[in-house]
Amino acid sequence: MTRLAYTLSHGVVAPLSKALWRPTVTGRENVPMTGGVLLASNHLSFIDSFAIPIVAPRPVVFLAKSDYWTGTGLGGAVRRGFFDGIGSIPVDRHSSRAAQESLDAALEVLRAGRAFGIYPEGTRSRDGRLYKGRTGVAWLALTAGVPIVPVGLTGTDEVQPIGTSFPRLAKVRVAFGTPISPDTYQGVPAGRARRQLTDEVMAAIARLSGQERADTYNELPPESTGAAVGI
Repeated sequence: MTRLAYTLSHGVVAPLSKALWRPTVTGRENVPMTGGVLLASNHLSFIDSFAIPIVAPRPVVFLAKSDYWTGTGLGGAVRRGFFDGIGSIPVDRHSSRAAQESLDAALEVLRAGRAFGIYPEGTRSRDGRLYKGRTGVAWLALTAGVPIVPVGLTGTDEVQPIGTSFPRLAKVRVAFGTPISPDTYQGVPAGRARRQLTDEVMAAIARLSGQERADTYNELPPESTGAAVGI
């Protein structure tokens, strides 16, 4: 990500978005300003990957499905420009190696001392419930030795409901929670540590978002055949 692209994205897109949607933001002080950090959020809408970078106090890298770079016309150009501007990493989620490629890309970002955004549910919730977290978020935190900041989004599903092409006006709230350190799980068997840390993160997200919990994993929609990799 170039500093110029980031500056242009935040100099134009962020003020316009804030003026239109007037997001309520709490807990920005919970995001460490230096070093690698994971921002783990619930996932309600395509717009989530705009909302978090726009209000976060530092640049946040997200994975984004490669389809976002293939759009045509003005909308496609704007979408590509924004994702390039905030340093998003394209991933083909239809690839049989999508999950591992996503984790490898995220680990590289974290080891470079940057902030990485991830959706532990794996894909957007289509019914508004918060689904069981996949353990990739914990694997990253434990492997890179970085904290996880839980993020709760509300209202983004009203801005751009699944199946719609254009955003609408709606009340959006972004809440950054207290960082969760992976150090507590040092010495715990690897599999158990990943599961317990992930469950702690999802519980924190639930408190921030106020969502009903679903005790199952969220799956990709029927038209998709790839792995749920949190993009």
